Order: sequence, then C-alpha cells, then structure tokens
Amino acid sequence: MNQFPLGTLMVQGTTSDAGKTTIVAALCRILKQEGIAAAPFKPQNMALNSAVTSDGGEIGRAQALQAIAAGVASHTDMNPVLLKPSSNVGAQVVIHGKVRAEMNARDYHQYKTVAMQAVLESYARLQTQYDAIVVEGAGSPAEINLRDRDIANMGFAEAVDCPVILVADIDRGGVFAHIVGTLDCLSESERARVIGFVINRFRGDISLLEPGLDWLEAQTGKPVLAVLPYLQGLFLDAEDAVQAVQASQGAFKIVVPSFPRMSNHTDFDALRVHPDVDLRFVRQGELLPPADLIVIPGSKNTRADLAWLEENGWRTHIQRHLRYGGKVIGICGGFQMLGMRVDDPDGVEGAAGATDGLGLFDMQTTLTGDKRLAQVTGQCAFADAGVTGYEIHMGVSTGPALQQPAFVIDGRGEGARSNDDALLGSYLHGMFDTPDACTALLRWAGLHSTATVDTAQLRETSLDQIADAARPLYQALCALAAQSHSQ
Repeated sequence: MNQFPLGTLMVQGTTSDAGKTTIVAALCRILKQEGIAAAPFKPQNMALNSAVTSDGGEIGRAQALQAIAAGVASHTDMNPVLLKPSSNVGAQVVIHGKVRAEMNARDYHQYKTVAMQAVLESYARLQTQYDAIVVEGAGSPAEINLRDRDIANMGFAEAVDCPVILVADIDRGGVFAHIVGTLDCLSESERARVIGFVINRFRGDISLLEPGLDWLEAQTGKPVLAVLPYLQGLFLDAEDAVQAVQASQGAFKIVVPSFPRMSNHTDFDALRVHPDVDLRFVRQGELLPPADLIVIPGSKNTRADLAWLEENGWRTHIQRHLRYGGKVIGICGGFQMLGMRVDDPDGVEGAAGATDGLGLFDMQTTLTGDKRLAQVTGQCAFADAGVTGYEIHMGVSTGPALQQPAFVIDGRGEGARSNDDALLGSYLHGMFDTPDACTALLRWAGLHSTATVDTAQLRETSLDQIADAARPLYQALCALAAQSHSQ
C-alpha cells in the first residue's frame, strides 16, 4: 500500500453520518496548511445536495466543500459517480458530472462495472495532479448486500491498494461494537488495509474512555489514531440530511416545506444563521406556522413533490399567506411549481404526463432530458445588489411571467416577479449566499435589517476549526508513515 500524507488515504465509516465528510475536509485543510497539493475524492456519492464544478459538471456538495478546504477548484473527477434519488427505488445517475441515465437499484447494481471504470479514470487523473488524495467512503463497508461489485468502499480501496482508516461516532452509542463488528464483516485482505481507528464526536472525561481504547487495540491489534471532540456551531455544507435549525433567534419568520425529494437545501444555510431570522422546515404532518416569507425549495422530482404539497394542504396555506400580505419565493423546482403547469412528455422524472402547478405565475414548464449546469453572476432586478449562484435544473419555463425577471444574469432576464411584488421565482441556487443579495431579498420580503451573514467566511472559520481538532489524527498518520518507511 502507498503511504500518507503523500499518496492516498481512504476514510471509511462504521455507519452513515459517522463523520467521514468532516474528517476528509479537515485533512484536506491540514494538507493545504502544510503546503501539500491535495484533492478530495469520493468514488460514489448518493446525495440531493450538489454543486456545479469549475469544469461545468455536477458533483456532491460535500466534495465541493472538501475542495474549498484543500484550496483547489472543484472538478468532476473528485466525485465521478453521483446518484440523485428520484424515488424510493430509482435515481438519476451522473457520471463525470453529466447525467447518464435514470436507473432503478437493480439495474444500477449491474451497471457498477461500468461506473468503476469511470471511478478509476478520474482517480488516475487526480494522481497526476496532486501529491495527496483523501478519499471518502460511502455508508459502511460492512453492508454485506452491497459488497458485490462495490465501488464506494473496500472495492475501491482494494482496486487502488490504499490504506483505510475507520471512523466511528461515539455519540450514537455502541462505538466499540460498531468497530469490531465492522471488522468482522470484512475479508482478511480488507481488514489488513485498515491501519487504525478514529473515534469521533467524543465529549466528557477522556480517562473514562481509555480502558475501552486499550481493550479495542488489544482485541483488534490496530491503533486508535485519534479521539476527536464533539464540535458545535460549525458552518459546513451538509451532504444530504437537513441540518438542525437553531432555535428561534429572530422575529422574521421564514417557513420552508420539507419535500420528500428536496434538493440543495444548503440554499438556506445563510438564513439558518441570520440573527434576525427564524427559519423552520415543515415536514409532513406538522402544523403550518404563521410566516412572513414562504420559500419553496428545489426538488429532484417536481411533479411528485407538487403532489405532496397538495396532499399536505400547502396550496390553501400559500393562498391564505398571500392574502394576508406574506411573500413567497420559489427556487428551481419550487419556481416551476409556482407556474400553471409542469409537463413531462418524455417521462424525465417518472411516468410521462403533466401536473397542474400552484397557478401563481403565468408560465408553464416543460421538463427535458438536458440539464443546465452553470455558475452564474449577475444583479438583482429589484435592488442595487450583486448576486452569485449556480443553476442545476432540467426543464424550460416559458410564459408572460418571465417578462418581469428576478435577476439579470449576463445581460438576460432570469426568473420572475409578480406585478404586486408578492412572488419571486428563480432557477438560481445559492441566491442568499451573497451578503448583498441576501440583504436585498430579505428587504424585498419585509425584513429591514442591518445584519449581514458572510457564509464564505463562516465556512473558512469552521474549516480551520475542524483542522485544529484533527491535528492529532494527522500527526498519528505521519508517525505511521514514518514508521513504515523506516522498516
């Protein structure tokens, strides 16, 4: 196996959400601080939070965050296979940043041999450009039903012959069983390439943990490389799950319907930490609270999530909200829902057909197989403020509503605003991330605040914080590498 910090290291977890994404980002930031050219890599990612790369493709949002940590431009080679779930049994398959097909789970399992070639091609290209590659696994390597044709965990590690560290979340409980049980599910060669363990999210008296650490090392013959602390208040892009929103901190109420297939909920990160905003995601079966602003988010399956809105009474709620002077913003799929109709003649999202929209904008959308992927910069059409963001959408909207745009991008109108200025819709993800645009949008919605949120600076501060916490892990890895070289 090659050695780290120069070479390749793979971070796998005993469970989903064990902290793999954060540890990879922390190591990437440390390598940047050490002056080592490093890149993140995730062979296969399943997520509805994605980002547009410098080469005009689409990757998981987590890999874009890790690229920022490493101080390099994001590239489709950093996440060559991205699965975007569109139903409980199917997903859109994105290869090298572009949509390849819509597949059910069984068909994709057969397709993995093709996907693995894409993974190895991307990895080989990164090897020629970077001195170190930090790889993130997916889920757990102990998922026996997925071992055949695995490309996400040990299947990749075996193919490229790289060492693995295994991360377990002690905050879940059962950390020692997670680690030992995972090792027991691996083959002999896979166990051999696990060079040590990381226990993540520890809080308390470390002396009370030490007998367990001694037992674990004696039981497995492998070292505990680091015990990392539970860090709170971090501002880092989530890979998929909606992050917990802080308790009500502001008087301005914003409500977001939490679709079953909501995508790119990182659009709301700036609002989540705004001191004058109380942001709430409303899930199925929850009471709909009063709000100043309703934001309808993006969706991986617009027609299905439109049906969810109807079933949960959102049409009536939004109409009442507007009658009482509230404002509404629709982003991407949410923008499409505000129109008269969403047509899917080719069955892009599922069965071919059409679904009535909320009827608030005089426009209609036709879904197409071509996906628009672009990083964009422009101006707000309703205020003197610049905006940056990105577009990831399938479908074309047309109609009179577009004659009064929300933004001006590269000299063209983008999105729509209603004549009474109660509605705003746009395909632009990340519209709240630019401080000036966020202030202008909130002012348009009725909040006149002097507070601003710089998401880029918050992210940088958090990346430095997790790097500081992960320094002992990096030092342990360097010591292992030095020991291996001396033998």
